[in-house]
Amino acid sequence: MTARLDAQMAFLMEADRLKAITRATRNHDGRFENSAEHSWHLALFALVLAEHAPEEIDVARVIRMLLIHDIVEIDAGDAPIFGEVDEAATEAEELAAARRLFGLLPEAQGAELLALWLEFEANETPDARFAKSLDRFQPPNMNLAIGGGSWSDYGVTLDVFEAKVGPKIRRGAPALWSWIRPRVASFFAGP
Repeated sequence: MTARLDAQMAFLMEADRLKAITRATRNHDGRFENSAEHSWHLALFALVLAEHAPEEIDVARVIRMLLIHDIVEIDAGDAPIFGEVDEAATEAEELAAARRLFGLLPEAQGAELLALWLEFEANETPDARFAKSLDRFQPPNMNLAIGGGSWSDYGVTLDVFEAKVGPKIRRGAPALWSWIRPRVASFFAGP
């Protein structure tokens, strides 16, 4: 029992480092959000918005996915959606990070969380599609709330937004896309 608890605590203490990973999205007060705040906020989005999933989902599984989906950023850092990144290199770094981090846990527990993380990344199951859509849905809401945020920082246009963000939201939560798309279009159209 001591070895199991030691491993679990090692993982939990390592996971605390997620609080130090700065993201491109800003909070309501204008400061950059950290990845732990983002994960918590997404879990809350899932809890509140689950009724808008287009397919039957297991809300608890979606919340679990969202709580762990960005833990890999402890090793790999944040890759902003509108930034210039080498996607293949980022995927490889994130997979290595997932294996290392979940490998800190007792074997079966680590394997279970790694499988859940891989499911989120694959974006093929109803749970993963909804979780991934929320991961894309939260930042534009934050940007709208603070007058542009990372869109201004990265020179984003409506066309770029629709190409990079739209498909994931539309696929996993079409009702949320229908709700946010006109708000984003209005923002980009200006006063």
